[in-house]
Amino acid sequence: MTPRTAGSARSARGAASAFRHRYGASPLHLLLVLASFALAVYAGIRLLNGDTLGVAIWFVGAALVHDLLLLPLYSLTDRAAQRLLPGPHPSGGSTPRPSINHLRVPGFISGLLLLVWWPLILQQGGHYTAYTALPSDGFLTRWLLITAGLFIGSAAAFLIGTWVRLRPRRRRIRAQARARKATK
Repeated sequence: MTPRTAGSARSARGAASAFRHRYGASPLHLLLVLASFALAVYAGIRLLNGDTLGVAIWFVGAALVHDLLLLPLYSLTDRAAQRLLPGPHPSGGSTPRPSINHLRVPGFISGLLLLVWWPLILQQGGHYTAYTALPSDGFLTRWLLITAGLFIGSAAAFLIGTWVRLRPRRRRIRAQARARKATK
């Protein structure tokens, strides 16, 4: 490498470092953020091209339903689940136990599936069969099976994680018991 190319490489690294210091992230991050804004603007233009008033009413209604109905509902549900799993956080402090996430994650995914597919789950699909040539029955059963599978998988992950985390403690207790037995 010649001294001239080494100097230009150093200045390029210096410029990237200065950009990262001022912006807080890499130039690639800025590029991806700008691309996502461009995609959102494109989607907004396409969405508002047809029924602008209907979309605005739907958006405001969805925000109101979320803030006035759903947020208090899932906040109360989360508090109730935290009361079911009593005890302090393993590291101390007042934050909830990490095991609560084994209820939150499958509950969130199940709720999201219900939100997306509720007309078909509640058998209010309308013209679903006419549009898709697929039967509209069985969505409730499938959603219940998926929900059960999510909670069973989460419970299995919790039990395996607890077993792995407690294995060194069990070994230490067995070693102490053998040491006591050997000294008798």
